[in-house]
Amino acid sequence: MEEVLSQAEIDMLLNAMSSGEMDAEEIRKEFSQEKVRTYDFRRPNKFSKDQLRTLHMIHDHFARLLSNFLSAYLRTSIQIKIASVDQLTYEDFILSVPTPTLMTIFSMEPLNGTAILETNPAFFFPTIDLLFGGRGTMIDEKDERELTDIERTVLRKLNAKILDNLAIAWSDIFEFTPKIESLETNPQFNQIISPSETVALVTLTSNIGSAEGYMNICLPYITLEAVISKLSAQYWFSNTASKQQENYVKLARKNLSNVPVEVTAVCGETYITVRDFLQLQKGDSLILDQPVNEDLDILIEGRKKMKAQPGLKGNNLAVQITAVEIEGVVADE
Repeated sequence: MEEVLSQAEIDMLLNAMSSGEMDAEEIRKEFSQEKVRTYDFRRPNKFSKDQLRTLHMIHDHFARLLSNFLSAYLRTSIQIKIASVDQLTYEDFILSVPTPTLMTIFSMEPLNGTAILETNPAFFFPTIDLLFGGRGTMIDEKDERELTDIERTVLRKLNAKILDNLAIAWSDIFEFTPKIESLETNPQFNQIISPSETVALVTLTSNIGSAEGYMNICLPYITLEAVISKLSAQYWFSNTASKQQENYVKLARKNLSNVPVEVTAVCGETYITVRDFLQLQKGDSLILDQPVNEDLDILIEGRKKMKAQPGLKGNNLAVQITAVEIEGVVADE
């Protein structure tokens, strides 16, 4: 729709032209010049520069998350860094993928369509070696081979965890649940969308020992179309601060939930002489300094943290927490 000028704006333009501040001939030349931009219908640019920058920030965050996860999971120092974010056609992406390779096709529910996580041998062969107890050495190029069924199963589980970290990195934009649909080793037979469709290609480099590999994340435009409006720097920064803190808390809780800790219920204490201790026999009784009507102290890794009442749960001894001690202050439950 053409912009309609108000009467005040028209008066200002007329005054500027009559006073010589604005040349009418220059205005005519400006409007007479054809503004033509070359457009390739075979390779349309659907992602704006701002959206590509947002994708770069998302996956830069993903690279840091993945570096920490893989270093802990594989028990060695692993560095993942983002190399580039480009848009191209799906056909160009497929032609650029060498063989052998491993292409993980996954869905991003609730979004429609699928995306691809592609890893090259310099990434998955050292990873397999580490998972099987090796030092993460890379095989010679002449010895490169197809993956065995066992190796594919192991890598499927690992890639599922990698995609979980990808979902965490994307949660500042929108939350999705990744689901692996299939694993492919020949890119030429993997046509998930039309060859002419536009995709965003995120390339990351990996350093595992002396092996320098890479992984590609192929995100078709039609898959991201429902959330493409959220791929802006303004939207990213407005949601990052609060959600990032929430994600760190969730990640910390997830990592700490499986950590074993020693919990001790102190039934009471008493002091006896060494002579009495040496003369203790089965059936002897010791008088403790813990009153029957008072709560027991609960120690977590040797530090007093809670109060509890003793009891039974089925045939097992148990305690019921009555208060939690925080920084020396007891908070009743």
